[in-house]
Amino acid sequence: MTFLDIINQYDPQQVRESIEAKTSSDVERALAAERLRPDDLQALLSPAAAGYLEEMAARANRLTLQRFGKNILMYAPLYISNLCTNGCRYCGFSASNQVPRRTLSLDEVWTEAKVLYDLGFRHILLVTGESPKAVDNDYLAACVRRIQPLFSSISIEVYPMETEGYRQMVEAGVDGLTVYQETYDRALYQEMHPFGKKRDYDFRLLTPERGGAAGLRRIGLGFLLGLGEFRSEAFFLGLHALHLSRHYWRTQVSVSFPRIRPADGGFQPLHPVSDRHFVQLLCTLRLLLPDAGLVLSTRESAALRNNLLPLGITQMSAGSCTAPGGYADKDLSTQQFAIDDDRSPEEVCRLIRASGYEAVWKDWDGAFLDHSKAV
Repeated sequence: MTFLDIINQYDPQQVRESIEAKTSSDVERALAAERLRPDDLQALLSPAAAGYLEEMAARANRLTLQRFGKNILMYAPLYISNLCTNGCRYCGFSASNQVPRRTLSLDEVWTEAKVLYDLGFRHILLVTGESPKAVDNDYLAACVRRIQPLFSSISIEVYPMETEGYRQMVEAGVDGLTVYQETYDRALYQEMHPFGKKRDYDFRLLTPERGGAAGLRRIGLGFLLGLGEFRSEAFFLGLHALHLSRHYWRTQVSVSFPRIRPADGGFQPLHPVSDRHFVQLLCTLRLLLPDAGLVLSTRESAALRNNLLPLGITQMSAGSCTAPGGYADKDLSTQQFAIDDDRSPEEVCRLIRASGYEAVWKDWDGAFLDHSKAV
């Protein structure tokens, strides 16, 4: 059974109504449960849980310390192209936007990577727009091979591939995949993606499973906060993460919380997510997914990131740039969106240490994979 089979069993409107109807008794029952059921997940995401946020936060903190200790893995995105053939209404890279387009050469990718390496990063996320004919698998594999000597872990956030494509990435040295469904609401998904291959809801939904089948070690999920109603979106995200964890148990599942930021095209959130709701979402997913990495990017403000640190976060980016070539030449004209937290990696690390946590630059080495093959 795929996650498509699971999600097709639910009516989105009924899910929203069920979440809204939860009571304080439902919330208390969920908080007393050793392992959350779908009904408990709905209760913790409901308006009725608003009065229990302090208890949820305390439990999320304790659970994270038990599973991860006080370690925060540092990573940075490296944008290598903003070419895109999709018409996503919310994205600065949309083919509908008249913006400068750029794809880095292998030498330019190396230059960008060296900047991040010199800043201390050993985990990076390669990001592109979705233009698989112009920026194809062979180009991506070449980029990975070129910079692999610098990094212990290389993940990708690119166009969805078939399983064989992901196997090619694994052979090149990729060990992680990030792919956001953007919204689990099929009707809203069609509205937000008027043209391009990304319009295929089913193909994108099953992308993490193709990555898991290809042997990727890390898979990151998320929805774009501000598109759909966050409570039902989070419910389906939670089910998605549980499905992957059960079927691809050798793969570590992580969850990100990308919130819509200003970008070319001027798209405004349809369902803005408040900071308080952000906290509820984060704590709920930690209670549901005790062993999942929870990722916080520079989309959020410095103040909010400081406050969210103890609530379950295990990975943070710092000093990020969303423009191809932006680290080396500082040209932001091709950026996907504007970041909010513009502190340097050093400043973020100081804050992490001041909060009693440890900034971890490396927690994995590709040599482990080679060794496992030899055994």
